[in-house]
Amino acid sequence: MTDTADIPELMRRIGEAAQGAARQLTTASTAAKDAALTGAAQALRRNQNRILSENAKDMAYGGDKGLSAAMLDRLALNEDRIEAMAAGLDDIAALPDPVGAVTDAWDRPNGLQIERRRTPLGVIGVIYESRPNVTADAGALCLKAGNAAILRGGSESFHSSGAILECLTEGLKDAGLPDAAIQRVPTRDRACVGEMLTMTDHIDVIVPRGGKSLIERVSAESRVPLFKHLEGICHTYVTGDADPDMAESIVVNAKMRRTGICGSTETLLIDRAALPMLTRIVGALVDAGCEVRGDAEAQDADGRVIAANDADWNTEYLDSIISVRTVDGLDAAVAHIAEHGSSHTEAIVTENAETAEAFLNDVDSAIVMVNASTQFADGGEFGMGAEIGISTGKLHARGPVGLEQLTSMKYVVRGTGQCRP
Repeated sequence: MTDTADIPELMRRIGEAAQGAARQLTTASTAAKDAALTGAAQALRRNQNRILSENAKDMAYGGDKGLSAAMLDRLALNEDRIEAMAAGLDDIAALPDPVGAVTDAWDRPNGLQIERRRTPLGVIGVIYESRPNVTADAGALCLKAGNAAILRGGSESFHSSGAILECLTEGLKDAGLPDAAIQRVPTRDRACVGEMLTMTDHIDVIVPRGGKSLIERVSAESRVPLFKHLEGICHTYVTGDADPDMAESIVVNAKMRRTGICGSTETLLIDRAALPMLTRIVGALVDAGCEVRGDAEAQDADGRVIAANDADWNTEYLDSIISVRTVDGLDAAVAHIAEHGSSHTEAIVTENAETAEAFLNDVDSAIVMVNASTQFADGGEFGMGAEIGISTGKLHARGPVGLEQLTSMKYVVRGTGQCRP
């Protein structure tokens, strides 16, 4: 581990190196960036055993720290997850390069020709917990969008992230791009996080990915602009005319596929008219190992439902627990989401097209779905490549933050000698 006696000096050096790399990436060719990504993907596959060995160290560290089962699941790597990381890099390489893309063009009456083009943001800081795959996803997305990345992974994923970064660096070198295009803070010292949040001279935007306490701290202390979401309190609303088979499969998948991700459904809203199908849904959830908490009507409908309290409607469990609330129609479902949701992802299961459209229009969340699992709430499943995070804010980027969202705009104006009167 790097000597960190002088954290501000360490972070200054990292920031300056990132700025230099960002300047080079602004004009880097698409071919060079894609070569770096595919080279890194190949390096991940070649170094699978080393990555797993380093991950075993992190899993032991996390176990000693008492991480929850959900957090350990986020931390764990296996052959399939490493292959998914590598495939994600290949997918990003195959996506169109957003840098320099002309999004609009027009001529003015005075003869000026104006274009609006996509341009990199510059240096992006990513602060994340546990998930080592974020090292690959975030680094790759920043690179393809022409940005330099400063990655500060959680202390739990320190060894795994380091091994993954070595593969990214190998790809950069082989493609002739600067090593500093993707850097990792080389210490577990938490003081580095505080330092990053004040680096307005070196970092253009920060993306925090982690639990509520991390997001709250970053939101309170950062002087650098943020792409963030605080919580993933996601809802699935089942209407009375929903197909029972579809409702059961969607709810179970939305909750139980991976309980520790931000797109996992935490609350099932069951229409009063749909209560007859609740028993089969609860049965499938219980069979899958899920604890079901609900209001009085849900308990009356199925004796396996235990009593929920007011805190349950505002809880991101990230675990095999779901809350069930009975609602009387679409307006009540929308009102519950507005009061208790986190503006992340909401889904409706219904056979009524008019109700579906009303749900899509009335729910003010970053992602809204009809007849699909909330577990699809990420950039890879949207065809955007792996996403660097989900933004629930309303400025610049909202929803999955992929390549286009990691760019800004510049206006290019061509004249023939015009002067303003």
